[in-house]
Amino acid sequence: MAEKTVFLTSWLGGCIKVEGKRHPSVLAEANGLLNRIREYWKPESRVLMLCASPDDHEKNDDVFSCFRRALPMSGLTCSRVVMCDDRNEQEAERIDETDVIILTGGHVPTQNVFFKKIRLREKLSDFEGLVLAWSAGSMNCAETVYAGPELPGESIDPDFQRWISGLGLTKVQIYPHFQSLRNEYLDGKRLIDDITFDDSVGHEFIALNDGSYIVNDGSGEILYGEAYRIKDRTIEKICQDGDSIRL
Repeated sequence: MAEKTVFLTSWLGGCIKVEGKRHPSVLAEANGLLNRIREYWKPESRVLMLCASPDDHEKNDDVFSCFRRALPMSGLTCSRVVMCDDRNEQEAERIDETDVIILTGGHVPTQNVFFKKIRLREKLSDFEGLVLAWSAGSMNCAETVYAGPELPGESIDPDFQRWISGLGLTKVQIYPHFQSLRNEYLDGKRLIDDITFDDSVGHEFIALNDGSYIVNDGSGEILYGEAYRIKDRTIEKICQDGDSIRL
């Protein structure tokens, strides 16, 4: 497999919501994220964004509009920025002409189906550039993806598949937005304590707060910022903001 550098983030920044409307913003800087991205970013990079919901054109256009401005705002020069959804799936055939691939956030299973349709795993095998992922995009980078229930009804649906094959860019199963999800409820149950903990039996999840991330540049994976290990119904803090550990 060709070498590539992969950033797995809970939140990449680039967009902020004000009164329900997305606006461009500088990429996240916590724990040195943006500075580290700059180290790997080629001048005038060709950027391909891959959506989570291929038929949600309004959201995809909004996110694309933000990032087209957010990347230069962040000191990351681009010669091309394209968002790929079901209107232009052929753009996925141009990965060999791409320097940076951005995997967006959204609904994990929906994005996973789209990635399989465009055969993204196979196309990434020879990719030698930079991969930036956030939230669902980071989760779908795993060899085996933990698609934790997130929409009403999913946790009680016997046919909902929580374990699906992913892009194979990491063995780490990421659980993003931990700081905001740890007190959430779904289908009348506590999302973390009643659902995720049960799913962690025989599995290990790395729960990231927004502002925390993992980098793999071919020499191993390093975790930056506050994060927790969830395994066999137990949880432990493994890193804090300002620190890093090798996984």
